[in-house]
Amino acid sequence: MTKVQISKWGNSSAIRLPKAVLEQLGLKAGDAVTVAVEGEKAILTPDRSPYRAPPLEELIAEMDRMGWENEPETVDWGPDVGSEIIDDDYSHR
Repeated sequence: MTKVQISKWGNSSAIRLPKAVLEQLGLKAGDAVTVAVEGEKAILTPDRSPYRAPPLEELIAEMDRMGWENEPETVDWGPDVGSEIIDDDYSHR
């Protein structure tokens, strides 16, 4: 059994899992877990279900279903400034 402390993380709270616990569960940073509450216990279970991005056909079908009148407006943020400007040979082709 390992003790950890709940910490503030923005408007939420978080716990850090020690490396040994992650290794025992076969987890790494970024992996998904399912949280279940049973009485006064919180049970973390690795979520091994693979992520399935929707196929392009499904995305296009949903766009068609919603109609072009529901397309979000294009926002003009003005000219690029600062670090989003990429100045290399590839960008000037």
